[in-house]
Amino acid sequence: MLRRLLKPRTIAIALMVLFVAMQAVPVWLRQTNPPVVTDVAWTTPEAASIARRACYDCHSNQTNWPWYSRIAPVSWLVTYDVVKGRAELNFSLPLREPEELAAEIAEVLREGEMPPRAYVLLHPEANLTPQEMATLIAGTPGATGLRSGEGYGDDDD
Repeated sequence: MLRRLLKPRTIAIALMVLFVAMQAVPVWLRQTNPPVVTDVAWTTPEAASIARRACYDCHSNQTNWPWYSRIAPVSWLVTYDVVKGRAELNFSLPLREPEELAAEIAEVLREGEMPPRAYVLLHPEANLTPQEMATLIAGTPGATGLRSGEGYGDDDD
């Protein structure tokens, strides 16, 4: 009995049934783009362009939902990442203090936390050069309030 269950054909059929069953979980219903309430007043057009290219898919209400975001289990991961990203920072909603925003963006970029590697694998255009990171940080509202070295992960707390 066990030998018959472990046949490649039986395993393939079971995997196909599992894949089809996973499609019944409709996470794509959460894949929405609510209205944009406001947008960040980037101080340079270059910073705005870089942010839109590398950040807005997960951190705004202007998400581009690719075809593979509708197929489980990838849909689960993509939807989770966008929901989590918007909860952390959403450029389409009123933001916290500009200096706080600038320091946070500088910190996550310089520590390599953003953009996530998995995202960059599928979206190579989001891979930022050191110059693009510097441009994005400098173009963030409130960046002029950053002290030298702030946001580099060298906090002495």
